[in-house]
This record gives sequence, structure tokens and C-alpha cells, in this order.
Amino acid sequence: MNNYFNFSRIMLTIIMAMCLKIAPWPNSLANVNPDWVLLALIYWAIAVPERVGIFHAWTVGILVEVLTGRIFGQYALAYSLIIYFCLILHKRLRQFPLPQQALFIFFCLLFSQMLLFWLNHIQRPVQLHTSFWLPVFTGTFCWPLIYTTLRRIRLSRR
Repeated sequence: MNNYFNFSRIMLTIIMAMCLKIAPWPNSLANVNPDWVLLALIYWAIAVPERVGIFHAWTVGILVEVLTGRIFGQYALAYSLIIYFCLILHKRLRQFPLPQQALFIFFCLLFSQMLLFWLNHIQRPVQLHTSFWLPVFTGTFCWPLIYTTLRRIRLSRR
């Protein structure tokens, strides 16, 4: 029963992150909207690596592509690669203070954005705008808030 309850918490937070991803933001906020789903997946992969793995990241990536109407496989590939790195480094990342974790998150989000840009550029030439980098910075700055919120959710009623 407890395992089911913990897994339902994980899925609920990922569903909430998906809702934030597809929420109708004003144009000024839509450009700086971080990848909430990836941030939630990173947290859960670091916190409970035995529950959230590459298969979950791939599945959630496919669901995000269906929600956003993107080409099949882009988010799934990006999410699964980043979660793979998180799973390899999860014991170290747990020991890092939040500023160092935020630096790791910055590089994860940067890698994700660059991979998505490269995959889009293969299909058709795409211009790289300065707004392309804004979700990376906002995701990095939101990491301490996401970390503390998801940690409280994970540790509540323990």
C-alpha cells in the first residue's frame, strides 16, 4: 500500500508538471516557461532512483510530445538521456548543496534545449533566438523551489 501511495505521488507531480507545461501562459511568460516536466523527472530520479528510471522518462517524454504536438521522439530522447545521467550521478547529486545542484540542472536543461534545437534544425533550418535560452535560466532559478516543494511532498506522512 505504501509503495502504491509513493508512486501515485510521483505520477501526480509529473501530471501537474505536464499541466504547467501546456497551460496557456501570456506571451511574456511563455518564452521563459521552464521545462517543468524535466525538472520533476530530475528530482524524482535523484530522490528515488529505484522508482523513476529511463523507461519512465521515455514514457513521459512520449506523453509530452502528444500533449504539445511535437514530432515523435524528441522529448523522449532528451528526457531519457538526461535521466540516464541523473541516475549515474544520483548519489553524488544528493550530497551537493542546492547551488551546486542548480549548476547541474543548468547543464541538464541546456543539453535538453540544445538537443531539441538540433533535432528541429535537422528537419528544417531554424533560427536561434535569445528567447531560446530563457527557459534554461528560469529552470535553474526555479530549482531550489522545485526541490523543496517536491521534497516536502515526498517526505510528508512518512
